[in-house]
Amino acid sequence: MAKLVVRPTAELSIQSYLPEIWHGMKVSARHFWVNVLTRRDIVTKQYPEEKPVYPARFRGNHRLMRREDGSVRCVACYMCGTACPADCIRIVAGQHDDSTIEKYPVVFEIDHMKCIFCGMCEEACPCDAIRLDSGQHRIPSYTREGELTQKANMLALGGLAVARQGGDFK
Repeated sequence: MAKLVVRPTAELSIQSYLPEIWHGMKVSARHFWVNVLTRRDIVTKQYPEEKPVYPARFRGNHRLMRREDGSVRCVACYMCGTACPADCIRIVAGQHDDSTIEKYPVVFEIDHMKCIFCGMCEEACPCDAIRLDSGQHRIPSYTREGELTQKANMLALGGLAVARQGGDFK
């Protein structure tokens, strides 16, 4: 059974929303003047002068690691590209001069328009060749080509890897 609810008729001032508009203007004006005069509760950073503090787990730019002889550690196994959920890694393999190393990446690109910095490529790499621990913030670009990070740029961030590489673990 339905119950009839008697609703009072609203006055003209309530129907026009003028009291609520006035109340909103008072709140906005109060916040404006408090912020202008006291400068408290302002969370805006003055960016070039004040750099943000990144958390300890910040990943940063991708970097490729090197072997002792200075060559890239990557053996172009495509594990990182396979594990990447965004499909942003492109590798073109070439034959290596050293007979103990089968392949090396001729082209190693990461498309940062697609990359979600999840770290799956780092986890999937069997030879510790790619890392996301540079701690450097990625510089944005206005062009599509600027968002493609090439092998040379990642090698410039990377250093000598200390992990052992290869299958001979005596």
